Amino acid sequence: MLPIYRFAEERPALKKQLTRSVAFDPAVQSAVDEILQRVLHHGDSAVLDYTEQFQGVRLSEMKVSPDAIEEAYRQADPGFVTVLREAYSNILRFHEHEVEKSFFYESEGGVLLGQRVTAMQKALLYVPGGKASYPSSLLMNAAPAKVAGVKEIFMTTPCDPSGEVSPHILAAAAVAGIDSVYKLGGAQAVAAFAYGTETVPKVDIITGPGNKYVALAKKQVFGHVAIDSIAGPSEVVVIADASANPEFIVLDLFAQAEHDPDASAVLITPSEALAEAVRRCAEERLPSMLRKDIIASALKENGAIVVVDSLEEACTVSDMIAPEHLELHVEHPWDILPLIHHAGAIFMGGYSCETIGDYYAGPNHTLPTNGTARFFSPLSVRDFIKHTSIIAYSKQQLLGCGEKIAAFADHEGLQAHAEAVRARLRTL
Repeated sequence: MLPIYRFAEERPALKKQLTRSVAFDPAVQSAVDEILQRVLHHGDSAVLDYTEQFQGVRLSEMKVSPDAIEEAYRQADPGFVTVLREAYSNILRFHEHEVEKSFFYESEGGVLLGQRVTAMQKALLYVPGGKASYPSSLLMNAAPAKVAGVKEIFMTTPCDPSGEVSPHILAAAAVAGIDSVYKLGGAQAVAAFAYGTETVPKVDIITGPGNKYVALAKKQVFGHVAIDSIAGPSEVVVIADASANPEFIVLDLFAQAEHDPDASAVLITPSEALAEAVRRCAEERLPSMLRKDIIASALKENGAIVVVDSLEEACTVSDMIAPEHLELHVEHPWDILPLIHHAGAIFMGGYSCETIGDYYAGPNHTLPTNGTARFFSPLSVRDFIKHTSIIAYSKQQLLGCGEKIAAFADHEGLQAHAEAVRARLRTL
């Protein structure tokens, strides 16, 4: 179930096992293109048609009523609401440290320069539904948008065939103060909010994970709106030494594998004994898991135990993968942290399991996948703001450098650029 590779001897086979692709099946591409075009040209009617086709219900109202949100909150288990509130508080507190400030400074000759930081006005938070509901995704997307100061925050999640939305998601919406909740899912929901329809508002940014149709739709509408990232299947890498607890590692690998048959879970260790212990433990624990078929498929197709010569080499292998989640089950995790350059989130020590980050700790769990941690970052307040440059020259300041600027434009062959400056110089 969990193949063991020795890095020094089996690099090609390991690379083949762990290669992740951001490509989409042509059939998915074709379906998404058709959905986007129909929603663009036919608006609400196309959205309702696709909702009926894919979600099994003809909606008379696309939005969840405020009363339904309040009722879900009142009916929710008090213990669950307490955890939601604590988790949301932790997430808000973390993101408050990301807030940027506008700045201005006086340059040479009294020129005033600066950068203004403002929030986007409208954001859509896409929360997966369907087979499972993820109120944690709502909290993780809502918090940075709220902290950034987004004025209008909308949320959408697929409804069931009776037209109902998960009460757990609605309770989380109440906790996060989100009162504009839609019952739409899939590529049609992305299209509706990217283009706008008769009743669905066009937004400035769409964030949140979804299935491959949602991911591709977000990719296709980028430019009409901003997006956070194109999320792929979940992934975890565990770097462990001989001191690690095999059961901790196995359950953390299972925690990612149970998401999706395409999920990836990898252990990297210099300890042959630990590698064998983890494989045995995985075989023993698998039959007791509720999602054992999904876990087994993910580990067989995308999982691995990689035996390396040292922890330094383990860090090199991890950087090759650039995982969404990286756990360091080693005696001295802070010692090897400087050796790691690419990961969405890093969990320090055996008791900092990835599940804590998914729900409660505070840092965002919307993370780069498919190796994109090399250049993408977790969802943050920065995704919901924009920067505007401010430039203020007076007549005298332009007089001092205007001819230099015009000459620069001359060298690029842009006459109007140069003349725009010289016209002003002639008035001074």
